[in-house]
Amino acid sequence: MTLLSLILSFFPAIVMGMTAASLLWICLSPGILGILALLFSLYGFPVIIYRIHQYFYPLKEGISYLKGRDYSPWWGSHQIQTIYITFPALESALRLIPGAFSLWLRFWGAKIGRGIYWMPILEIADRGLLEVGDRTIVGHRVGIYSHVIKPKHNNLILYVKAVKIGNDVFVGSGTHFGPGVSIADGAYLPIATHLYPNTKVNPRHYSTQ
Repeated sequence: MTLLSLILSFFPAIVMGMTAASLLWICLSPGILGILALLFSLYGFPVIIYRIHQYFYPLKEGISYLKGRDYSPWWGSHQIQTIYITFPALESALRLIPGAFSLWLRFWGAKIGRGIYWMPILEIADRGLLEVGDRTIVGHRVGIYSHVIKPKHNNLILYVKAVKIGNDVFVGSGTHFGPGVSIADGAYLPIATHLYPNTKVNPRHYSTQ
């Protein structure tokens, strides 16, 4: 693990500390500044750090190794986003406001269309590696993962590739996406569909490559 990897492993704790300090500020001296500090801690600071990280260490699609002397940009980006996986209610609240969650994902670098309906409970592991077209419906407890890790020869192989979902797609509840999955316009995914890495889906059938 590199020094930067070690530092970023503490990032979720830093966000929690900032949040706790903001809540204490609100309790001791109620006012708009404390509320703004709380919102910045939860929603502003992680995005800013992520975008800075992306500038210097952009995520690259493909295969890499997590163990070794080389820094893994994916590891750093994952630590910055972990707070939202640990506390999914932070993003669930955004999905209750029309358009807010799509805007939130765009801040992270995702390519998000218009008129998308997101169910309140879902999990997105890699926000910057997602493309969703217009008028798509994303069902309950959907999981979208643009990475997969596999042990091999005393190391960990990381495969990263963006998930792409087209226009007018219906994603059934409980569906899970692996990295590199591509969904064509107008496709329908039944409930609890599990899509393995690099699966391609058209309106009639899906296949793997």
